[in-house]
Amino acid sequence: MKQIVDVLKDSGPLTGKELLRAVPMDDLSLWAACRRSEQICSRIVGRRYLRLDRRVEEYARLSPSIMREFYNYTVLGTVEQMQKVEARAEELQVELARISREKLSLAQKSMEQLVEGLECREQIKSSAAFMIAGDVVYGMAHAEPRPEISTGELVKGSDLDIIVVVEGLPEKEVAVLDAAIQREKYRLLVSPAWREEIDSIIKDTARVREQLKFQDFKAMVASKILHEADFLWGSHDIFGRIKEMVKQSGIPEKIRAMEEKAVVDRKAAEECLLQSPPSLSRDEAMKLFLTTEEKEEIF
Repeated sequence: MKQIVDVLKDSGPLTGKELLRAVPMDDLSLWAACRRSEQICSRIVGRRYLRLDRRVEEYARLSPSIMREFYNYTVLGTVEQMQKVEARAEELQVELARISREKLSLAQKSMEQLVEGLECREQIKSSAAFMIAGDVVYGMAHAEPRPEISTGELVKGSDLDIIVVVEGLPEKEVAVLDAAIQREKYRLLVSPAWREEIDSIIKDTARVREQLKFQDFKAMVASKILHEADFLWGSHDIFGRIKEMVKQSGIPEKIRAMEEKAVVDRKAAEECLLQSPPSLSRDEAMKLFLTTEEKEEIF
């Protein structure tokens, strides 16, 4: 503990990841030591929100995970550095908001420009609503480099979850739009200037209506994403109808109940990890600390 405090006295305030680089401890032990110590103060920026994960009981968990929250969203210092910790936390919050705005702007411009390059652009404009979900809508987007799953290429942090709902758009035009989005995904992924990952799906309102029945895991994820999604581009009318369908299906109440459970489970997990001596094996403790992968597939 003395080494942690000495590092913070000399170099603090630090994020969890910065502190981990300076102290020869494993991440779980460092997190627990910082949480237990009365000599250390911390501030967590951003917010926690619901993720659905098939590997978690009843699917509900909070994002970011305990580990990612500590790495990227926690500022630590000594109690004497409290004012500096508050100031650094405010700077980090501003940075997250900036990154989220920039990723939102990139998503909007990308979708608009790719549609403008298509012969069927007017039909798409009136028959498709483009939405965005994930970290960006919560103001929690980060730019920490990470490998993209399919290629292994490093990308800049949070991906762009884009959902396109079409209404009355012929299959031929849907295929044209899908191909254009795939080309744009590849361009942003491989371009050194961007290195951004788009995760996208196109669906029609009939599929949305079926998914809103909330009958299986994929339908739950799709419904949650439609609930949280913000308008990006295209038809405001379709977007409004989708949001009304979500409301009429009772999705907000279902999501709220799942989030409340996830909050309780998160508190219990943290209390378990802070027990001394620990009641769990190292492997079991790491499962709680890591939760699972942060990425939530869209359907």
